Amino acid sequence: MHDAVTANQQRLHLDEATSLPDLFRRVAAVRGSAPALRDGGRTLSYHDLDLVSDRLAARLVKAGVRPGDHVGLLLQRSVDIPISILATLKVGAAYVPLDPTYPAERLRYLVHDAGIRLVVGASEDIESAGLAGICAVPPHTDGEDVAPLPPVDLDGSELAYILYTSGSTGTPKGCMISHNSVLALLRSALTVFDVSAEDRFTLFHPFTFDLSVSEFWLSMTAGATSVVVPLRMAQSASDLLALLHLESVTVACQVPSSLRALAYAYEEAGRPELALRYVTFGGESAELDVVSGFLKAYQSTAPTMVNLYGPTEATCFATCRVLTQADLDGPVRSPIGTALPHLIVEVRGEGMELLPDGEAGELVIAGSGLAMGYLGRPELTAERFVALDTPAGPLRYYRTGDLARKLPDGSFEYLGRNDQQVKIRGVRVELGEVEAFLRAHELVKDAAAAVVTTAVGAKFLVACVVLAGQVPEKPEALLRQHMLESVPPFMVPDRYQFVPELPLTPSGKLDRRGVEDFATPRRTRRP
Repeated sequence: MHDAVTANQQRLHLDEATSLPDLFRRVAAVRGSAPALRDGGRTLSYHDLDLVSDRLAARLVKAGVRPGDHVGLLLQRSVDIPISILATLKVGAAYVPLDPTYPAERLRYLVHDAGIRLVVGASEDIESAGLAGICAVPPHTDGEDVAPLPPVDLDGSELAYILYTSGSTGTPKGCMISHNSVLALLRSALTVFDVSAEDRFTLFHPFTFDLSVSEFWLSMTAGATSVVVPLRMAQSASDLLALLHLESVTVACQVPSSLRALAYAYEEAGRPELALRYVTFGGESAELDVVSGFLKAYQSTAPTMVNLYGPTEATCFATCRVLTQADLDGPVRSPIGTALPHLIVEVRGEGMELLPDGEAGELVIAGSGLAMGYLGRPELTAERFVALDTPAGPLRYYRTGDLARKLPDGSFEYLGRNDQQVKIRGVRVELGEVEAFLRAHELVKDAAAAVVTTAVGAKFLVACVVLAGQVPEKPEALLRQHMLESVPPFMVPDRYQFVPELPLTPSGKLDRRGVEDFATPRRTRRP
């Protein structure tokens, strides 16, 4: 038996919960036998999910995990991910996502940097990553009989997870997020999304990407069902479309580039019947023409389209915009809406002075959703998280590095980056990090990277490379292999352009606009 979770209960659970596992237990006590997770033909109820995560939590403690530890999760897309996340949080530890598709060198760096002594994952994945000396715990064992542990007392200030984002120096940085920051996000999200126990959410994003956090926990808060999207379906729009239809998904979260592919697949499949109520997208600039076309083609009642904006450092998303027809037809290219209730979002100038409405400047964010900082990087934390004077006294802000302007209605328009950080395939990438790894190859004298957008809106990461010494045959293949062995797949350039020298500005600095021109195929170059 199970009961629905009413809107009032959602808010009550969030108001009373002191941590994420506390929130889950409150919802699970009400939902019981109701479906919490779907993965292919397998269904786990809230009771099942509570039980199996308790069992894994007990095995983690038996293996030596203590409150405050950092636990690596090296897992393929499956129910093992939410089970392992819950188990880690239940013992008072923080989880660190480790993608099995990452190069072994990258995984070893993350494990070392995060001080990880135990990894939840399959032994073959841990061995192939070369993680010698690391305690390995499988996500599940057959026929286990482990007594559940008493709940660990958490007040919400504890670290919940560490997500690694791209760094300009060639080394990724670990962003630390507390339980309280996620709870604050969920309380605000309920003012935007009218979701219930009848909803079915996709778990679309890789768990190394912060929108995976809001996907899963908003579903759990509602007492709804989370539907795991296997990797092959996440990479195939037609397969994803089939899953949305088969599972009667009502809430789907995408990045704009994947939404574009999904919209094409929807047309090609003859506009099948879907149950979508909400489609959210974030991670890169919205493509309003794609949204408009999808809504016009949609059969039956069209879903509400919500554009999300926010860096990992502000816990998943900081602003949102429910797109209207006026937005789709209007002059604002990237409307990101207004701040969530738990945050303050402002536009400030180079001296961190408040700018008047309509003037372009850097977006800064304050409030209870901010990260604790960067793991082991006090100088970088002090640089990006700054105290600014306000009429209410000093406030801690995060400098996003994003450019925006405030519109007359109080919402914001996103204008791009003020540094060399870009979004490609929904993931934040520092061009400097890509370039640093390219230069590490003996064939490369110098290198610069750029993102090129084609006439149909597709984005490609292009490397412009100055070769050193004698040029071998097929240098592209050698460099691609080098990058595949050095960085995650999303940071591997799609194309390589070989140039005699990189363009420079009159002051001798790298000319980024010139690099973009080099990287752009001649038939699509700007006049």
